[in-house]
Amino acid sequence: MPEFTKWPSFPFEGDIRVKQIEEPVEVEPSRKGEDSADCVACAAPDEAYIWVSDRWRVRAMDQPSGLPMVLILESRSHLDLGDLPNLLAAELGVMTVRLERAIRSLDGVARVHVNRWGDGSAHLHMWFLARPYGRLQLRGTFLSLWDAILPPIPEMQWRENLALVAAWLAEFGGRPLAEPPHIQWQAPSSFAAAADPDVPADSAAVESAANGSATAAPEPVSSVAALEEPDDEAAAIEAAAVEAASASSESGLRPERPAA
Repeated sequence: MPEFTKWPSFPFEGDIRVKQIEEPVEVEPSRKGEDSADCVACAAPDEAYIWVSDRWRVRAMDQPSGLPMVLILESRSHLDLGDLPNLLAAELGVMTVRLERAIRSLDGVARVHVNRWGDGSAHLHMWFLARPYGRLQLRGTFLSLWDAILPPIPEMQWRENLALVAAWLAEFGGRPLAEPPHIQWQAPSSFAAAADPDVPADSAAVESAANGSATAAPEPVSSVAALEEPDDEAAAIEAAAVEAASASSESGLRPERPAA
């Protein structure tokens, strides 16, 4: 077995074995979205992202995962990494540093891993994965695997983090689209009646309701965002973006697992 199976960060234990290596193919299959007309990233509306500008967009998963934050930086133009003109190449460096700082500013984040695989989608996308502070076992190469193994973080915290990152980026331009979660609350059904030693509390409540003094509780305020989910990178991360963005539009809401 390879030496990395003995690393403390390796997520698995017990009996494992290496797969049989397959013969190389003569012609590799096309990636998703090689043609811009078929690219779901190009077709996705801005509402599927947490922050947008004239040349860049940042999107998230459709739901919390095991890491404090997982985000994807995409160019608005249909280009791959090696196709970037000098202006976008220079801006990619600025955007990478800016987004890394924004994510690292969140509570409980120790490091931010920046990854680019590129086997699933032809449209440039960079992955930003936040490692939780103090979780030394998650350091290094296998962070994206741990993201699928750990229990998801609370949704309220996740949505608040998305809004904070979007607002942080907007300080330098662009438009934030992620909003913090609304408070879930309900008004009391009735005011507390004066205590009567001869009348049980339940009887007082029944009498109050019979007299029409009970106050109906309003519906709790629902959360705003419903973000799209990219599939695993090897299975083409962009395959689910259009469907998710369309579902968000139909439901009246605003708009994902890292695609390795």
